[in-house]
Amino acid sequence: MKIVRDYQFVADSDKGATVAIGNFDGVHAGHQAVIKLARDAVPDAPLGVLTFEPHPREYFAPDAPPFRLMSAEARETRLRKLGVDVLYELKFNKQLAELSPEGFANNVISNGLGLRHVVVGNDFCFGKGRAGTVEDLVSFGHTMGFGVTIADLITSASGAVSSTAIRTALTDGDPRRVAEMLGHWHRIEGEVIGGEQRGRELGYPTANMSIDGLHPPKFGVYAVLVDVLDGPHAGSYHGASSIGVRPMFGENRANLETFIFDFTGDLYGATVSVALVDFLRPELKFDSLEALISQMDADCAKARTILTAL
Repeated sequence: MKIVRDYQFVADSDKGATVAIGNFDGVHAGHQAVIKLARDAVPDAPLGVLTFEPHPREYFAPDAPPFRLMSAEARETRLRKLGVDVLYELKFNKQLAELSPEGFANNVISNGLGLRHVVVGNDFCFGKGRAGTVEDLVSFGHTMGFGVTIADLITSASGAVSSTAIRTALTDGDPRRVAEMLGHWHRIEGEVIGGEQRGRELGYPTANMSIDGLHPPKFGVYAVLVDVLDGPHAGSYHGASSIGVRPMFGENRANLETFIFDFTGDLYGATVSVALVDFLRPELKFDSLEALISQMDADCAKARTILTAL
């Protein structure tokens, strides 16, 4: 998958794609439906996704609480798995934010990226102040020479599929409902960083990862699937993860700590993807380390049973 980050300097070989447009936070079932429509709209054209980094919401409200379901790197991994040929990950800045709807259609879609066909959700808005509507996009397409397909809202057994609904389910500690809307397990992807090695001292060495910038799932312990994406230990594993602030050990920054079953080795610096499967229990403060270890034993036994049954 090729990545293009500037619409003003695009090689002719990267033009002519059929493209799904949106933020694609989570790459949920609705996003996947939009991408499939793009693939089917012009089957002989390269399949692309047009998105923005940082997320426009981060640009306009940089001090707002974290809301993203995945990092840009995790989104890239997911889109690659879906067979996207070109990711147009445009830098969202003042210049882009100030474009009128017509300016966006002309400068970005038509002249800049030279897109052949675009697919958007029926609630898509674009241009300065989100003033452009899907009807405007269709009109611009007729004038500027690109096709437009409007995708209907996707629903699941839990209701409308949206990033907002997924955040709510994560806050509720319901990864199965999240997976239903995503069409895949919710994953937290990132580099394994150094920790305080308390887990090793307790007999449960963990791979520690930051969740900064992400919407935090409900704090607690989860049964997880673990994919080590690079390095000598690359592969798939089962495990148990704790997400939270570790109240047994004072005030700490929230993070993700994963104990990988039946694993030995050093993962520092490796890129790891942790999929939340089931919520086991909330984060607790125990009276003693012995009580904590006993509970961790029980957590891991329960997680093994759940994951073996998948």
